[in-house]
Amino acid sequence: MGQTQCSWQFCARPKVISMHIHPSILSADFANLEKELGTISTADAVHVDVMDNHFVPNLTFGTQMVDRLQEVSPIPLDVHLMIENVDQYGPKYAELGVASVTFHIEASQNPLGLIKALRSQGSKVAVAVRPNTPLSQIEDLYPEIDMLLIMTVEPGFGGQPLMEETLAKVLEASNAIAERGMKIRLQVDGGVSSQNISRIAALGADTFVAGSAVFGSLDRDEQIAKLRSLAHNLA
Repeated sequence: MGQTQCSWQFCARPKVISMHIHPSILSADFANLEKELGTISTADAVHVDVMDNHFVPNLTFGTQMVDRLQEVSPIPLDVHLMIENVDQYGPKYAELGVASVTFHIEASQNPLGLIKALRSQGSKVAVAVRPNTPLSQIEDLYPEIDMLLIMTVEPGFGGQPLMEETLAKVLEASNAIAERGMKIRLQVDGGVSSQNISRIAALGADTFVAGSAVFGSLDRDEQIAKLRSLAHNLA
């Protein structure tokens, strides 16, 4: 498949595939997480942000909390590691039996070794890049991963508005995946909303992390259905 010929403002996906919605638990009520998970049972996965207050200036969950979430969640866990020493600690999350583990290329000294370690535990593997990290840094990893995560905000806190300048990277990533003819999901995390999800999907994204856009709604399943429909419409 050749490169999509379009600007990032106006681009039609060459083929419509299933759109996945991954609500971010960062926007949920931490005091009632099991109940909150029950309100998003129609989502494709729950996005679990693990932060260590070193790689990013925020502190959230560790392995014990993720293990408990794994026990009570009605949907798969999509664990996003925003931690230092990810080569050492990343495989411990895969050992919990989560569906997918995402690590940041900026935090890994041995990404191929880490991918192998995560896969050995049965986890799918994704690599994430911060807004200012060029995709050239993951050039050799495309054949090894199941998903690529483009951060459209600086990682660390939920509720931030999408950085418009990051959308060019979404299109670049979509073209890179298409050129290689690979089945890699393209995930976007940061400021996704009902107002912009169609536009992001038109650039080639097919997996969307939505925090306040889902948990800020009274009927979360209805909102998930709406976001999925908007992504499919590519309006």
